[in-house]
Amino acid sequence: MSTPFNQSVKHTETNTAAPAVPRVLLMTTLVLGFASGLPLALSGGTLQAWLTVEGVDLRTLGWLTLLGLPYTYKFAWAPLLDRFALPGRRAGRRRGWMVALQCLMAAILWGMSMGTPQASGEGLALLAVLGASLVVASASFDVVFDAWRAESLRPEQRGLGAAWSVIGYRLAMLTSGGLALMVADLYLGFAGVYQAMAIFCLLLGMAAAFAPEPQQTPAPRSVAEAVVEPFREFFSRRAALLLLLTIVLYKLGDAFAGSLSTAFLIRGAGFTAAEVGAVNKGVGLAATLAGGLAGGWLLARLGLWRSLMTFGVLQAITNLGFWWIAASAAPSLSQMTAVVLMENIAGGMGTAAFVALLMTLCDLRYTATQFALLSALASVGRVWVGPAAGELATIYGWPDFFLGSFVAALPGLVLMAVLRSRLEGHRSRPAD
Repeated sequence: MSTPFNQSVKHTETNTAAPAVPRVLLMTTLVLGFASGLPLALSGGTLQAWLTVEGVDLRTLGWLTLLGLPYTYKFAWAPLLDRFALPGRRAGRRRGWMVALQCLMAAILWGMSMGTPQASGEGLALLAVLGASLVVASASFDVVFDAWRAESLRPEQRGLGAAWSVIGYRLAMLTSGGLALMVADLYLGFAGVYQAMAIFCLLLGMAAAFAPEPQQTPAPRSVAEAVVEPFREFFSRRAALLLLLTIVLYKLGDAFAGSLSTAFLIRGAGFTAAEVGAVNKGVGLAATLAGGLAGGWLLARLGLWRSLMTFGVLQAITNLGFWWIAASAAPSLSQMTAVVLMENIAGGMGTAAFVALLMTLCDLRYTATQFALLSALASVGRVWVGPAAGELATIYGWPDFFLGSFVAALPGLVLMAVLRSRLEGHRSRPAD
């Protein structure tokens, strides 16, 4: 027997005023979003920079990019985080895991700081093992945080909540990415930076201890139930497969354009690396944060489906900005700034609405597992689009490539239009 498309929420498309979200809840969402984003660069770009400085060869660096795979497969162990809670009266099923995982990441980062990475040998192997452990702990924290956010925010609050968590996530990536590289180069060295980030994680663990525990739904009664029921419940819904395809395709055009945008601006358009870095890290970051906030604010007024369609169209249109640069004989710095500004605003708005969609689709009985599955599917385009993008840009050239990125955004919008009746105004039934 099929179940309603959305088992856990009611969402209407007639909201006219922004929801009142408690300030403490918004600040907690911001801080936990920061905690979610902090480890990403420390197992990716920052670690790669450290090993490059230490003389590790490119082939080894290429293999070490596989450390990020657990982020894609976190749904495999998410049922365990749904099923079990850590002992302790104040722990809670979500809060306890968040505190413990932050403390674990602090210990791993401190261990990484004590290592001696070399071109080969035990030091490098140990650092790789610790890096892989960091990714597993970080992905596990993401699972629990995503569940906490979906369970803590009411449907009408999810747009603003998603926006604030995205802002925290982006600020954390800047902290452990570009800022960490500057501090490592000028002051502390990489070992000192990793020790500082370990202390950051401890402080974030202390903050997580004060996070309000969401209203509890009964945990699955067994591991088997925790593994089977989230998938059986989801796939019993009408149009479940169509929904999953829409999740994969919704941001595909954005992923295509973004995968080679930096290479295009330097190699194709002729801007310097310093110019691209300044615009991307300065204007781009500010625009993404502004877009996230604007997306959350507009989502409360437009409703979920209209927001997804509007922001999706804007994401597709802004891809044509890169085509405009590629077709220009002598693109200017102001032209690049305008394109990056609009593209990041649209991307921030789309991300806020998309995260709200994923929260909306989760049954509150199985939030951790279902959100992990949906977010893993959402990352498929971003993870696998790179090789195809490189081939297409090489064969057809930059102008046609960016026209193609616009076309790649259209199937997701078509599917979103087909799903309109499923996303507008569904009321859930609590679990029996």
